[in-house]
Amino acid sequence: MSTPATPAPIQAKPLRHPGRWILAAVVLGLFAWFIIGALRNEAYGWETYRAYLFDTRIATAALHTLALTVLAMLIGVVLGATLAVMRMSPNPVLRGVAWVYLWVFRGTPVYVQLVFWGLLGSLYQSINVGFAEIDLQSLLKNAFLLAVLGLGLNEAAYMAEIVRSGISSVPEGQMEASKALGMSWTMTMRRTVMPQAMRIIIPPTGNELISMLKTTSLVVAVPYTLELYGRSMDIAAALFEPVPMLLVAATWYLAVTSLLMVGQYYLEKHFEKGARRELTARQLAALADAEGTVPGNISVVKEN
Repeated sequence: MSTPATPAPIQAKPLRHPGRWILAAVVLGLFAWFIIGALRNEAYGWETYRAYLFDTRIATAALHTLALTVLAMLIGVVLGATLAVMRMSPNPVLRGVAWVYLWVFRGTPVYVQLVFWGLLGSLYQSINVGFAEIDLQSLLKNAFLLAVLGLGLNEAAYMAEIVRSGISSVPEGQMEASKALGMSWTMTMRRTVMPQAMRIIIPPTGNELISMLKTTSLVVAVPYTLELYGRSMDIAAALFEPVPMLLVAATWYLAVTSLLMVGQYYLEKHFEKGARRELTARQLAALADAEGTVPGNISVVKEN
């Protein structure tokens, strides 16, 4: 009796998608057409662009922009965390004050707020505290300070919701377990709640930092014109060439935001360390099949 022949292995061939390649070729062709056309277009003022890209005035303005961004984010993070705690407080007065703050600063445009802070000197010349009168004129003439204050107070309203959502994402059982172990509230927040909440807080905070860098272009409403956009427009007004100076400002914004995005990536990876799971290749395949995508916090280990 002859044994049945062993079937030949299946030669699987990937499904071809010619439409994707055609669409990709069209997109690349349009992109190349735009780039070549822009490089040949003298209206872009490429000579002026090259001349002012690394101008010391532009570089100094970029430092002013970074200073505005960092200081405003510091105010936003500290005040936002305070407002988040107030929102979650059992005290109805603290909850009400925090809600009104968020309602006002999230409900009005940041440009309008910056205009208001610029006009603050016309509203308050001094403050009478009973035993002394404090002169505010010199303080309220500092446009840089007013710009930082305006950006920071606006950012705090958004950071409050980010921090609150991060803390709320930690299960209540974690808090109860920490209390059962004898941890104080401070230690519980530092060692149990915040390390887990940071995985939720870091990504939107990084996005807010990048957004803040670009929002600094609105401080001309204060007015403060020594940051990147304002300085570029001052030079453009003297040269009567706004387009190349806008390109210079855009290049600097892109360069700085790219660095911030790299820093955000590594910061997120750092806080993902405690959330990684080890699965075998078979378990990973089953999980990917169930979820439709491969999770990013998985380490593949060999099966025993």
